[in-house]
Amino acid sequence: MYKTFGIKEEILELSKKVEKELEPIFKDVEKISELNSLKVLMAFQKYNLSEMHFNTTTGYGYGDIGRDTIEKIFAEIFKSEDALVRTQFISGTHALSTALFAILRPGDTLISISGKPYDTLDEVIGIVDNKSSLKSYGVKYEQIDLKNNDFDYIKIEDRLKKQEVKMIEIQRSRGYSSRKSIDIEKIEKVIKLIKTINKDTIVMIDNCYCEFVGEKEPIEVGADLAIGSLIKNLGGGIAPNGAYIVGRADLIELASERLTAPGLGKEAGASLGINKQFLQGIFFAPQVVASSIKTAIFASKILEELGYKVDPRYNEKRADIVQTIQFGEPEKLIKFCQGIQAASPVDSSSIPEPWDMPGYTDKIIMAAGAFTQGSSIELSCDAPIRAPYTAFLQGGLTYEYGKLGILKAISMI
Repeated sequence: MYKTFGIKEEILELSKKVEKELEPIFKDVEKISELNSLKVLMAFQKYNLSEMHFNTTTGYGYGDIGRDTIEKIFAEIFKSEDALVRTQFISGTHALSTALFAILRPGDTLISISGKPYDTLDEVIGIVDNKSSLKSYGVKYEQIDLKNNDFDYIKIEDRLKKQEVKMIEIQRSRGYSSRKSIDIEKIEKVIKLIKTINKDTIVMIDNCYCEFVGEKEPIEVGADLAIGSLIKNLGGGIAPNGAYIVGRADLIELASERLTAPGLGKEAGASLGINKQFLQGIFFAPQVVASSIKTAIFASKILEELGYKVDPRYNEKRADIVQTIQFGEPEKLIKFCQGIQAASPVDSSSIPEPWDMPGYTDKIIMAAGAFTQGSSIELSCDAPIRAPYTAFLQGGLTYEYGKLGILKAISMI
């Protein structure tokens, strides 16, 4: 069966050796999954989740107790004052954009202290010109790059003491950059510095790809907002769309009025039959995230054995589900992505090719034979076609499917 599927015998034998060495690391991943599962279960029970919460609303969505209970559950899991969890969010970028436009006003300053944000925020902020950007409304943007894969604490302190800053944005995951993802301990340290200088500076965390990877989330270490997509970690491969914003109640209110309209806020927004999928998604999320991390660890180890440069290495601490593999040449990168697609349950006969994707400056290749379009928690691999030709691998609804995808992709290169 493995041979018929296109997995080479020598690759299969190498995988057995690799898995044996990874057993103790996998056990640590499973411990974190159990802790986060307990966190979710206790939140469900605290709000007495029952079948009535699966019911749907249409139209304005007034009085949707299922939707309101979901938001209480998310707030409990994240240890936040409030939450906005909606199917009306089309992506994590949409949720981030909503929060930015809700809070920032003309003349305010936004600073990213984790370097340039993900490419899809370029036009939101105004790094790339757009008539609807924050820049076009008079919001100023500054950037402080990371230093040796950590915050540049001296530059941050100097800048904050010089002039008032309304909001600081931190992107935990690396995006399409070569820097490492940012763990929760570094987040806690820099937030303490920021709040010591000015307690009113709002700290917003782009938490995409990072939820349930560790034991704590950003709100627990002092962040004012944390934002992410439900077709990544927290959707568990079940939520078909949507995103969340958690944090301070006053900021959630502003975000809700930006999403709907002033005076409507969280009271409006029909759930349209999504409640059960959102709830099942976050219920399975700790286990699915663990599968994704194990898939990434396996990929890191076996590709390192084959001589490729990987980050993180298999035994390094992780802050997100993303694994990078540096191929050094476009042909191998493209073949690897095509192998991931060929091992997918959906559209396995499709052959991905680099293309000009909206929101990106380079051609992008994306392999994702997913049940939900764009779902990064399902095994996927994407990359900008630029040197050093690095693939960004993430996801795996189960470790077994993830492993098979990696073996197929390696066999193709």
